Amino acid sequence: MSAASSSPTRRGFLGTSAAGAVTFAALQLATTSGADAQSSKPKRADLPKIKPGSNTSFASLKQIEAGVLNVGYAEAGPANGPPVILLHGWPYDIHSFVDVTPLLASAGYRVLVPYLRGYGGTRFLSNETFRNAQPSAVASDTIAFMDALKIDKAILAGFDWGARTVNIVSALWPERTKATVSVSGYLIGSQEANRTPEPPKAEFDYWYQFYFATERGRLGYEKYRREFSKLIWKTASPQWRFDDATFDRSAAAFDNPDHVAISVHNYRWRLGLAEGEPKYDDLEKKLAEFPVITVPTVTLEGDANGAPHPEPSAYAKKFSGKYAHRTIRGGIGHNLPQESPQAFAEAVVEVDGFAS
Repeated sequence: MSAASSSPTRRGFLGTSAAGAVTFAALQLATTSGADAQSSKPKRADLPKIKPGSNTSFASLKQIEAGVLNVGYAEAGPANGPPVILLHGWPYDIHSFVDVTPLLASAGYRVLVPYLRGYGGTRFLSNETFRNAQPSAVASDTIAFMDALKIDKAILAGFDWGARTVNIVSALWPERTKATVSVSGYLIGSQEANRTPEPPKAEFDYWYQFYFATERGRLGYEKYRREFSKLIWKTASPQWRFDDATFDRSAAAFDNPDHVAISVHNYRWRLGLAEGEPKYDDLEKKLAEFPVITVPTVTLEGDANGAPHPEPSAYAKKFSGKYAHRTIRGGIGHNLPQESPQAFAEAVVEVDGFAS
């Protein structure tokens, strides 16, 4: 989960009613040629309606060497459609976008959904590589992924670790970012900022960070990673009634041999209890200045997000380009793209319009 130091917001003005469904099989008809797909700018109203949970798998899973990783990723839509990269969080995986992906592909986008380092089919190329999960390293993976696929610029959209990565890439590499969708807004942080204690209730909400700071926590997550992750899901999305099959599809990604090391290092690094790599020092210095994001952005928040997150009013000024915020109603929690795929896909289409 992401860690931020403000109380939740509960204001909303975008509904999430959904009727009917879009499946990957339907994409054969929905996406004809790349030329047709890009002949006109899609609009939110043009997207077909979908019920959350309509899809359970991806039509195409691929691998590509990118930087220090061999990245596993899903792909859908025309190969020369406008690229959209969807980035998941912890402890989730690419199935957070299993319903969003066909919606965007049906609108003509080339949709790419990579497993982050430490998840699913993504592997380090060398056993000698430090299992580093500091935020700038995770963000650099996205740039390496784009380079490997020869993508100059893309729309980036994500939640939790994915939203932080979207923020970082757009702040440090705006020339590579067409527009962004970020759940819970602005999540860039620094080790120095994290040194300041929060009020007791906020510290209580971050219990998992302090657990991971101990050897007991590392061993506990190694032994009980599924039970641990399911607890996080239920806490972060208290009104989401996911079934065992939905959880199990994502939990398989946590069997990655580097998952525990990556998860624990990320949270220890945030608290200043673990070192990063010197090659990222300059990037972290820039991030420690909390840079303004200049690219067009839509931020989203669920009205029932049980994870720590800032209020939209606290971060609106961090976005200087064309900007909108949408709070999604209906008991939507932290895993917003899986709980409300319609709203998430509509936000991607909306922000693409901002970038025109």
